[in-house]
Amino acid sequence: MGFLNNTTVTVDAILTKKGRELLAQGTDEFNITKFALADDEVDYNLWDVTHPNGTDYYGKVIENMPLLEAIPDENHVMRYKLISLPKNTIKMPVISVAPGSITFGAAGGLSQPPSEVNVNTANVADSSYTFILHDQSVCTMTVTVAAGEGVGTTTPFFLGEDDAPNSLTLSAKKVQIGVGSGVSAPKATQLTIVGNDTGATTSITITNNVTLNSLIKGAGAA
Repeated sequence: MGFLNNTTVTVDAILTKKGRELLAQGTDEFNITKFALADDEVDYNLWDVTHPNGTDYYGKVIENMPLLEAIPDENHVMRYKLISLPKNTIKMPVISVAPGSITFGAAGGLSQPPSEVNVNTANVADSSYTFILHDQSVCTMTVTVAAGEGVGTTTPFFLGEDDAPNSLTLSAKKVQIGVGSGVSAPKATQLTIVGNDTGATTSITITNNVTLNSLIKGAGAA
């Protein structure tokens, strides 16, 4: 959804393919139970504390910025969702991930060890994270829970219609990413990580170069 302009409270809504299917089944099936808000179009660097007209004008440029129209592509909208944080929070939570990316080389075959994904949230603590593997045909994902570490609730995250059927979502402190069983061609996917307490989000790229053809060649060489 998006506001068409700054002078009216008209809401522009575009339904996804699934939404249109439910609407066609009748109003009893089309029932919106959850929604999210975002401020993708806001550039907070334009907040001007030096404005000569005083505090009422610090955010005047931001207030007059054009607002985005609705588009049904989750890869380009709702990237900066609004979140609720403790009242006295003075810094935004920032998630760091190690490693920053994962690549399984063709030469290593299926015997490559899994890679553990370690996550940390700076400024505000997260007790657990939601890990969303967009395409589980590329790799495997399993939960790693160390002694004394609990698993929290899952934070909702909206995937595109192409990603959702192949996705895998887990909630944990950390996960392990293993090489997939072989793809027809080198393939990459995203691992999105969301803090369950803060809502902070980041993602890393996972690439699988272990193709079915490379497995056959490796078996022949052996």
